[in-house]
Amino acid sequence: MKPLPLVFASIIAVSGCAASGNETSAPNAFWPQSQGDNAALAAFQGGIIDPQVSATLSRNDRARALEAEYRALELDSAGKVITWQGKKDGVGGEVYAGQSYIVGSQHCRQLHHTVNQNGASTASRGAACRDENGNWAPLG
Repeated sequence: MKPLPLVFASIIAVSGCAASGNETSAPNAFWPQSQGDNAALAAFQGGIIDPQVSATLSRNDRARALEAEYRALELDSAGKVITWQGKKDGVGGEVYAGQSYIVGSQHCRQLHHTVNQNGASTASRGAACRDENGNWAPLG
């Protein structure tokens, strides 16, 4: 019987379409469904983007960048790049988190974020730890 290898090949082909590393994955219970006013994102205090760079982004693009940072910390494995695209052409970025580590009793991760605007790239690095409410908070 040869149908079994065909079934496995079909499963592998379909599963490859499910994970792309882009921000366009299906919603899940851990991810805020609306931009901006979510308590978890508010606790993240603006993330790690350089404040001067953040000030040049639209409110919507700042929210997309912040959500990508939070998603890298919360949902994805170390080194997996999360991309975000702004509403304005030429604006977007890439975020990835490092391996988790423990500081005292807090779960922490390093975070790397590159913002691209009209051909110029600005890289930011920082760390974030879970607070007592389970939300991520940037250090420093």
